[in-house]
Amino acid sequence: METKFFNPWAETTLGRNRLPHWDQPGAAYFLTFHLSDSLPAGLVAQWKIERANWLAANPEPWSEEQETLYHKRFTAAKEAWLDEGHGECLLRRSELRESVSQVFTLFDHDRYWHHAWVLMPNHAHLLFTLKKGVILSKQLNAWKGVSSRAVGKLIGRRMSDDAFWQKDYFDRLIRDSAHFWNCARYIRNNPEKANLRRHEFTIYLSDHIRETLMRV
Repeated sequence: METKFFNPWAETTLGRNRLPHWDQPGAAYFLTFHLSDSLPAGLVAQWKIERANWLAANPEPWSEEQETLYHKRFTAAKEAWLDEGHGECLLRRSELRESVSQVFTLFDHDRYWHHAWVLMPNHAHLLFTLKKGVILSKQLNAWKGVSSRAVGKLIGRRMSDDAFWQKDYFDRLIRDSAHFWNCARYIRNNPEKANLRRHEFTIYLSDHIRETLMRV
């Protein structure tokens, strides 16, 4: 399976929830979504103010430099807070991660191809390619909805997707090979960066990803 990177001249759809999301048929994505209680409200409020000011001064479409700066200032800040382990961190429990893992992989090679993913105690990162005709938002809603109900059954709570997972998500269309491998390395290194023990996370690396990263 050939990995397809972002094509600035191809058909692209902009969707919005609370954040902008770019869809391109058959593209590869790096996706982050987190549990509903995983980010401190005070930090998020300040983050929203700073982000709104930055967006006002940097209207879309962005240059590659602007996109890099945005993720360095705003996406990286949230990822650092997630690694600090705020909230109940239900995914620290191995049986809950196993349940979510089964949902992630149910239609692998049918609707999408997983390259790498990691389940952390309060969030998930995924690197994957969607098959043509599969819409990112619909696939994510399926992952979140089914996994929320599965976790709810295991812990004895009625768990909607918005009660378990944060409503929105953070996605990046993979621009090129360098971007792809940066995301793969990020996934591989995230548990160590967050000082997790082996039983506190679940990671998947495709054979191609694992073998390539072992050589570099």
